[in-house]
This record gives sequence, C-alpha cells and structure tokens, in this order.
Amino acid sequence: MLLLLCLAALTDLRTDRIPNGLIVIGTIIGMSGNLLVRSELLQSAASMLLAFVLMYPLFKIGALGAGDIKVFVMIGSFVKIEDFMAIFVVAFVIGAVFSVMKILTEHNGRERIGYFFSYVTEIFCTRQWKIYGEHMIEDYRLYRSNKIHFTVPVLLSAALRIGGII
Repeated sequence: MLLLLCLAALTDLRTDRIPNGLIVIGTIIGMSGNLLVRSELLQSAASMLLAFVLMYPLFKIGALGAGDIKVFVMIGSFVKIEDFMAIFVVAFVIGAVFSVMKILTEHNGRERIGYFFSYVTEIFCTRQWKIYGEHMIEDYRLYRSNKIHFTVPVLLSAALRIGGII
C-alpha cells in the first residue's frame, strides 16, 4: 500500500493527477490481499464505501479532487475500518499543518481567510452550494499557490499508522 501511495503522491506532485490505472491495480491488490490473507472482503468493501461517503461531499464543493477520493477508496481496500479512520483523521490533521505552512510561506493568510468567510456567507445567503475556489481554475498560478497535494499528507498518515505511531 505504501508503495502505491508513494507512486500516487509522486504523480500528483508532477502532474496534478493520479492515474486511474494505479488506483484500480491498488484496489485489486488490496481486496485480493484481504480476501486471501484475512478472508475479510466485507471489511474491505465497508472501508471503501466509508471512504467514498466521507470524501464525496468535500469533492462536490471542490475542497478535494477526485484523485483524493480514489486514493482513500484504494486505502480502504487494504485496511479495516478502524485503521482507515485513523489514517483519514491524521491525514486531515497533517493536511491542515501543510496548509498553515503554505499560508505562512505564501503570506496570503488574510486573503485566504477572507475568501473562506465570503464563501461561507454566500452559501448561507443563497442557500446553494458552489465550488470552493471556482474562480481560481482560470488562473493556474493562483490555483497552484492555494493548493496542497493532499496525497502527501495521506501517504504520511498511512506510514504513521503502519509504523504503529498512530
């Protein structure tokens, strides 16, 4: 799983994409391992479904990319629900730390907080969801300056879980 996550993180860093083939192969390996080694295919399926259910709303508002969902679904194919939840929570904590570091490095904290509050206010006023950061899609430099590659925190979180640290 860690090798697959390393490959996913590297391709994400290089291309802003995670190949579907990598996810499919990883998911097949994870489910096969659960079936053959532990006879727990149902655990795999439950973790994968949980990954999708937790991540999909964040994808719909543009907070995460489709690749992030796919990576978590792949992780779910390898691990039990308890392990998945630990990886999930710690990945978001590490991602938050990375985001704060990026904001401090880019010196755009006021801008990011202002945009977040205007986004939330607009959703409450219009009572309609919209994609977070939608205006940044047209300006690739702006998009990149406000993005972290979430596959890196996911990789670190999985490594911490496998290593017994979390």
